[in-house]
Amino acid sequence: MPRPTLTQILYGSATVIASAAAMLLLSQAGAAIALVAICVTALALGVLVALTAPLPRSRRAPALTAERVVAARPDGIAAPAADRRPVGAQSAPH
Repeated sequence: MPRPTLTQILYGSATVIASAAAMLLLSQAGAAIALVAICVTALALGVLVALTAPLPRSRRAPALTAERVVAARPDGIAAPAADRRPVGAQSAPH
């Protein structure tokens, strides 16, 4: 199971605090069972928000371009213009 990201933790915590405060203020609950129900509901909402928060996207490797191939050559000499073709392209039969 992957660890939660900082964004997920922040969203979940903010949801727990805000929802608990709102429910306590609106309900004006005084009984212990009502307070427990409000706290459990706020915690459940926080977990739900944290689980549905967007996950970071994986970074894809940049495409290999002809300029990067030339830069990677040990001699640093570019191929003649007639020989340049996209990386991975098959050469035409002679």
